[in-house]
Amino acid sequence: MDHRNRQRRLALLARAQLTRLHACWHQFDDQPVVTRLRGPETGLAMIRGRIDARGGRFNLGEVTVARASVRLDDGTVGHGYVLGRSLEHAEWIAVYDAMAQHARFADTIETQLLEPTERAVAAAREKIRRRAGATRCRFDTLVREAAP
Repeated sequence: MDHRNRQRRLALLARAQLTRLHACWHQFDDQPVVTRLRGPETGLAMIRGRIDARGGRFNLGEVTVARASVRLDDGTVGHGYVLGRSLEHAEWIAVYDAMAQHARFADTIETQLLEPTERAVAAAREKIRRRAGATRCRFDTLVREAAP
């Protein structure tokens, strides 16, 4: 299993809208039987910060996290984590994580779920970048010539 591809998948699933997760499930005629292994449950995770790129890390605070683990009927295990308290979202992430490990589901998950989510995330970032760019101030240094 490609580690980077799974990281990308889990990050996009965490950003996907719950309605999109529901809709994608109905794309599969051969839906697997899913068994809960753990959760879904909520807990706290400590997040760390830095003063600058070279500064030492410090504990910034705690955030609420929902997590779940599931097993498909063939034994494949999937895990899901999402910031906040959405237990349903965490469980859907775990289900799609497990399903994406199978070639028969992976292409549909990629085209129907991950790619549209990736485009939506990119569009939201671009919108934020444009709004921030509209308020950007440029400070240029003016050179004064010496008075005669």
